[in-house]
Amino acid sequence: MNFDESIALQHSGKLYIADTPEVAKVQQGCLDRLYDYNHTRPTEPEKRKALLKEMFAEIGEGCYIEPPLHANWGGRFVKMGKNVYANFGLTMVDDGEITIGDGCMFAPNVILATAGHPINPELRAQVYQFTKPIHIGNNVWIGAGAVVLPGVTIGDNTVIGAGSIVTKDIPANVVAVGNPCRVVREIGEHDKVYFFRGEKIEL
Repeated sequence: MNFDESIALQHSGKLYIADTPEVAKVQQGCLDRLYDYNHTRPTEPEKRKALLKEMFAEIGEGCYIEPPLHANWGGRFVKMGKNVYANFGLTMVDDGEITIGDGCMFAPNVILATAGHPINPELRAQVYQFTKPIHIGNNVWIGAGAVVLPGVTIGDNTVIGAGSIVTKDIPANVVAVGNPCRVVREIGEHDKVYFFRGEKIEL
């Protein structure tokens, strides 16, 4: 099986074995570029920008990712919109496809995991796994330490609370928290008046 055929199976949602030599060779090159990115200096913003364009499937203008960034494929299967900010320690298990909209914010140590393994121990022993894509809409804010699991879609403008484990789709324009992550309220008029625990917005 050649590289393109292997990746088509990897992204099919079906079980596959990830450690074929053709795939491993390309993946190693992706991880080399990720290593280079993580070892750039804070005074090298243009170098970081150029590396991200090499690493990601798509990345818009105005994106900033604080090193260290961790990603199984160094972003090769990630499509990121414009003006996205990711704080330290973003981890993307990007064996599957990850789509991130414009204006998103990721607090420290967020995990986006597209890959999983079968419950059956005999299949796990044979290193089978699967991937399901993650889709994150525009202007989403994901709090510190949150984990987004395979196959999840998060709608536009939604806020995911710190420490949440997102196991199922979350709609647009809501605040959702917890393990498993659940919607606690809609974003509305209250949020035009208050920014944090009853503290009024005074700009």
